[in-house]
Amino acid sequence: MSVAANPVAAKSGTPAVKSLAPVLIVDAVEPCVSFWTDRLGFSKESEVPGDSGSLVFAIVKKDGVEIMYQTKASVLADTPDQAADLTGHSTALFISVPSVADLDLAEQALHDAPVVKPRHQTFYGSTEFYVREPGGNVVGFAAFPG
Repeated sequence: MSVAANPVAAKSGTPAVKSLAPVLIVDAVEPCVSFWTDRLGFSKESEVPGDSGSLVFAIVKKDGVEIMYQTKASVLADTPDQAADLTGHSTALFISVPSVADLDLAEQALHDAPVVKPRHQTFYGSTEFYVREPGGNVVGFAAFPG
Protein backbone atom coordinates (compact mmCIF):
# COMPACT_ATOMS: atom_id res chain seq x y z
CA MET A 1 0.00 0.00 0.00
CA SER A 2 1.43 3.32 -0.94
CA VAL A 3 1.40 6.40 1.28
CA ALA A 4 -1.09 7.94 -1.12
CA ALA A 5 -3.40 4.93 -0.64
CA ASN A 6 -3.21 5.28 3.14
CA PRO A 7 -4.49 8.70 4.26
CA VAL A 8 -3.36 8.17 7.88
CA ALA A 9 0.22 7.46 6.80
CA ALA A 10 0.16 10.37 4.37
CA LYS A 11 -1.02 12.74 7.08
CA SER A 12 1.34 11.62 9.84
CA GLY A 13 4.36 10.64 7.78
CA THR A 14 4.50 7.28 9.56
CA PRO A 15 3.74 3.84 8.16
CA ALA A 16 0.49 2.06 8.89
CA VAL A 17 0.76 -1.23 10.73
CA LYS A 18 -1.44 -4.25 10.28
CA SER A 19 -0.54 -6.74 13.01
CA LEU A 20 2.13 -7.88 15.43
CA ALA A 21 3.16 -11.48 15.99
CA PRO A 22 6.08 -12.30 18.27
CA VAL A 23 8.69 -14.78 17.09
CA LEU A 24 9.95 -16.58 20.17
CA ILE A 25 13.35 -18.22 19.81
CA VAL A 26 13.46 -21.54 21.68
CA ASP A 27 15.47 -24.75 21.90
CA ALA A 28 12.55 -26.96 20.74
CA VAL A 29 9.39 -25.89 18.90
CA GLU A 30 7.15 -28.95 19.40
CA PRO A 31 6.53 -28.63 23.17
CA CYS A 32 5.72 -24.94 22.74
CA VAL A 33 3.19 -25.66 19.99
CA SER A 34 1.55 -28.35 22.16
CA PHE A 35 1.27 -25.86 25.04
CA TRP A 36 -0.99 -23.66 22.90
CA THR A 37 -2.83 -26.25 20.79
CA ASP A 38 -3.46 -29.00 23.35
CA ARG A 39 -4.28 -26.78 26.32
CA LEU A 40 -5.68 -23.53 24.95
CA GLY A 41 -7.34 -24.44 21.66
CA PHE A 42 -4.96 -22.66 19.30
CA SER A 43 -4.52 -24.10 15.82
CA LYS A 44 -1.19 -24.79 14.17
CA GLU A 45 -1.23 -22.54 11.11
CA SER A 46 2.17 -23.36 9.69
CA GLU A 47 5.15 -25.55 10.40
CA VAL A 48 8.59 -26.05 8.91
CA PRO A 49 10.49 -29.24 9.68
CA GLY A 50 14.28 -29.24 9.66
CA ASP A 51 16.55 -31.88 8.15
CA SER A 52 16.09 -34.12 11.21
CA GLY A 53 12.29 -33.98 10.91
CA SER A 54 11.88 -31.90 14.08
CA LEU A 55 10.17 -28.56 13.67
CA VAL A 56 12.42 -25.54 13.28
CA PHE A 57 9.53 -23.08 12.91
CA ALA A 58 5.78 -23.02 13.59
CA ILE A 59 2.90 -20.58 13.91
CA VAL A 60 -0.03 -21.02 16.28
CA LYS A 61 -3.14 -18.86 16.10
CA LYS A 62 -6.46 -18.31 17.82
CA ASP A 63 -8.87 -15.45 17.27
CA GLY A 64 -6.64 -12.39 16.74
CA VAL A 65 -3.57 -13.81 18.51
CA GLU A 66 -0.67 -15.25 16.52
CA ILE A 67 2.58 -16.57 17.99
CA MET A 68 5.58 -17.82 16.05
CA TYR A 69 8.33 -20.11 17.31
CA GLN A 70 11.74 -20.71 15.77
CA THR A 71 14.62 -22.81 17.06
CA LYS A 72 17.86 -21.16 18.11
CA ALA A 73 19.70 -23.63 15.89
CA SER A 74 17.80 -22.54 12.76
CA VAL A 75 18.37 -18.85 13.54
CA LEU A 76 22.08 -19.51 13.95
CA ALA A 77 22.19 -21.58 10.75
CA ASP A 78 20.91 -18.52 8.85
CA THR A 79 23.01 -15.95 10.71
CA PRO A 80 25.81 -17.59 12.72
CA ASP A 81 27.23 -14.22 13.78
CA GLN A 82 24.01 -13.47 15.74
CA ALA A 83 24.66 -15.86 18.66
CA ALA A 84 25.20 -12.98 21.10
CA ASP A 85 21.82 -11.53 20.12
CA LEU A 86 20.07 -14.70 21.32
CA THR A 87 21.18 -14.38 24.94
CA GLY A 88 20.14 -12.01 27.65
CA HIS A 89 16.80 -11.00 26.17
CA SER A 90 13.50 -11.59 27.90
CA THR A 91 9.92 -11.11 26.96
CA ALA A 92 6.51 -11.86 28.40
CA LEU A 93 3.32 -12.37 26.45
CA PHE A 94 0.28 -10.60 27.91
CA ILE A 95 -3.04 -12.02 26.73
CA SER A 96 -6.35 -10.38 27.57
CA VAL A 97 -9.33 -12.71 27.78
CA PRO A 98 -12.96 -11.54 27.54
CA SER A 99 -14.11 -12.58 31.02
CA VAL A 100 -13.16 -14.05 34.38
CA ALA A 101 -14.84 -17.26 33.20
CA ASP A 102 -12.30 -17.40 30.34
CA LEU A 103 -9.52 -16.69 32.84
CA ASP A 104 -10.78 -19.64 34.91
CA LEU A 105 -10.68 -21.88 31.81
CA ALA A 106 -7.12 -20.79 30.98
CA GLU A 107 -6.02 -21.39 34.56
CA GLN A 108 -7.60 -24.86 34.57
CA ALA A 109 -5.97 -25.74 31.23
CA LEU A 110 -2.57 -24.65 32.55
CA HIS A 111 -2.91 -26.04 36.08
CA ASP A 112 0.42 -27.89 35.90
CA ALA A 113 2.44 -25.21 34.07
CA PRO A 114 5.16 -23.59 36.18
CA VAL A 115 3.60 -20.60 37.95
CA VAL A 116 5.52 -17.34 37.68
CA LYS A 117 2.90 -15.26 39.51
CA PRO A 118 -0.32 -16.76 40.88
CA ARG A 119 -3.74 -15.29 40.27
CA HIS A 120 -4.02 -11.81 41.72
CA GLN A 121 -5.86 -8.50 41.46
CA THR A 122 -3.88 -5.60 40.05
CA PHE A 123 -3.97 -1.94 41.02
CA TYR A 124 -5.31 -1.19 37.52
CA GLY A 125 -8.34 -3.45 37.99
CA SER A 126 -7.56 -6.69 36.20
CA THR A 127 -7.37 -10.24 37.49
CA GLU A 128 -4.21 -11.96 36.21
CA PHE A 129 -1.91 -14.95 36.46
CA TYR A 130 1.42 -15.77 34.82
CA VAL A 131 2.97 -19.11 33.86
CA ARG A 132 6.07 -20.26 32.01
CA GLU A 133 5.58 -22.10 28.70
CA PRO A 134 7.91 -24.94 27.61
CA GLY A 135 10.24 -22.57 25.73
CA GLY A 136 10.90 -20.69 28.96
CA ASN A 137 8.84 -17.60 28.09
CA VAL A 138 6.41 -16.03 30.53
CA VAL A 139 2.75 -15.91 29.50
CA GLY A 140 0.24 -13.78 31.40
CA PHE A 141 -3.53 -13.97 31.17
CA ALA A 142 -5.74 -11.09 32.28
CA ALA A 143 -9.43 -10.38 32.55
CA PHE A 144 -10.62 -6.79 32.88
CA PRO A 145 -13.97 -5.92 34.44
CA GLY A 146 -16.93 -4.91 32.36
